[in-house]
Amino acid sequence: MRYGLMRFGAIAALSAALTATGARAQLSDIEDTEAIVADAEAVSAEEGAAVDPWEGFNRKMFGVNNVIDGVALVPAAQLYRAVTFKKQRKGIRNFLDNLRTPLILVNDLLQGEFGRAGNTASRFVINTTVGFGGMGDPAQRIGIPQHSEDFGQTLAVWGVDSGPYLFLPVFGPSTLRDGFGAGVGVAMDPAIWIRTDAASLFRYSKAGVTGVSVREPLIEPLEEIKANSLDHYASFRSFYLQSRKREIANGRTNFDDLPDIGDFEEFDDLD
Repeated sequence: MRYGLMRFGAIAALSAALTATGARAQLSDIEDTEAIVADAEAVSAEEGAAVDPWEGFNRKMFGVNNVIDGVALVPAAQLYRAVTFKKQRKGIRNFLDNLRTPLILVNDLLQGEFGRAGNTASRFVINTTVGFGGMGDPAQRIGIPQHSEDFGQTLAVWGVDSGPYLFLPVFGPSTLRDGFGAGVGVAMDPAIWIRTDAASLFRYSKAGVTGVSVREPLIEPLEEIKANSLDHYASFRSFYLQSRKREIANGRTNFDDLPDIGDFEEFDDLD
């Protein structure tokens, strides 16, 4: 029973961290939050009718999450910022991103993205060695940029429909497809299945550090989006769904340019 509860807690924390990583990548460099909010609210009504049949429940959970965020996550992120330097925080983010690289590699291969898989493998080797275990990012400096992949994106490439939008406190925004994909990603972490005190300490430490590391650079962008939104929930939902579309398409605007992976290449649901 003790290990079952510990495993569940680790899975919950790690799932939340994985969900937030994509949002961090999309939000961390935002300069014009008003434009982001305007674009989100322009399509939020259509999206709400199409993909959010559980909107009443989701809005309540969004409100609960905002309370948790304001009481716990934001103060923790502010404290983390106060006791660390910017370069230290960047190094920690690099290290955590490097830990995710094997999972990204697996999904690159499952999606038939062999060129990106080569870049991912190169990044891992370079950053783990020359980059002091991943604290640095020399791969970026020599022209091998980071990208994100997960099992939710892989399922989308295989033609699996997103299913209804779902928001859960701590876990954050998702869809049924992305939630299942996040669970698969967590289950792929070997540390989840090792039943030792050291492994448990690693899981909780990684989840806690990832949580504050992801939340810290989003303090101002998320606050500005909230301040500029007529409907904070709808704007947040729209931003998440749009960012997932961009991630699934790997930055392409022409879906015909996606890799040929046989009968699973179906992107009609993303239009």
